[in-house]
Amino acid sequence: MSGRHDLPDIDAFTRPYWEAAARGHLLVRRCRACGRAHHYPREFCPHCWSDEVEWEPACGRAALYTWSVVHRHQLPPFDARTPYVAAVVDLEEGPRVATEVVACAPDELRPGMALVAEFREGVVVFRPENP
Repeated sequence: MSGRHDLPDIDAFTRPYWEAAARGHLLVRRCRACGRAHHYPREFCPHCWSDEVEWEPACGRAALYTWSVVHRHQLPPFDARTPYVAAVVDLEEGPRVATEVVACAPDELRPGMALVAEFREGVVVFRPENP
């Protein structure tokens, strides 16, 4: 266990994902049976239940689906980050992902806004593609 509330516990299955993230690369899982990508990492496809899934590099582009500005949070280190934008984005590969939007004032956010991935301490966050 990492001891921090904002960092993951890494296990043997998710290690490739977190190692890629530490290098600034986003991975998704793609099913060889139905062809659909999914995220968060699972050992089976949530669409067809096949276990024929593999890691695949994602391009890092997404569209903003929805968001909320968090003004209060009691757990460190989130308490020091407020306000921040908790968001859900649609990756270009298809999966919908919970994340944080950075480098953008909340009043500038728009549904469908183009975003790109960046990494903070090995965790993916998104920022506007064209600031």
